[in-house]
Amino acid sequence: MTTNLTPDEKRELFGDFDPDQHAEEAEQRWGQTEAYRQSAQRTSKYTKQDWERIKAEAAANTEALAAAFTAGVPAGDPRAADLAEEHRQHISRWFYDCSYEIHRGLGDMYVADPRFTANYDTSHPGLAQYIRDAIHANADRARS
Repeated sequence: MTTNLTPDEKRELFGDFDPDQHAEEAEQRWGQTEAYRQSAQRTSKYTKQDWERIKAEAAANTEALAAAFTAGVPAGDPRAADLAEEHRQHISRWFYDCSYEIHRGLGDMYVADPRFTANYDTSHPGLAQYIRDAIHANADRARS
């Protein structure tokens, strides 16, 4: 993710997370993809207010997924799949055109990469797996 934020704005928006620390890894892994180029182009223009909105939308979606998870809504239930679709649309709206297959890969990464798992599982152990399963259910639903 490319930003034009000042160091103070980055700290205010992202706290201890420094997106610049992960930029090299992201470029190595995905730098040759259209999604990476699209995301870099879009995010380079975002203002602090844009980032605040992006964060608020993402947090609301994660909270809704966590609420469904803790309420016992199965990941394959249409309610969970709808939330996974909101997650996919958020990525498409703000970062890059997120196909169902790309989204499926992201869900897999949320479980396979301990950094992503920890991000979701801190408050709700098992949430990363639930989100992954809801993403897969949504992709399956779209395919049928």
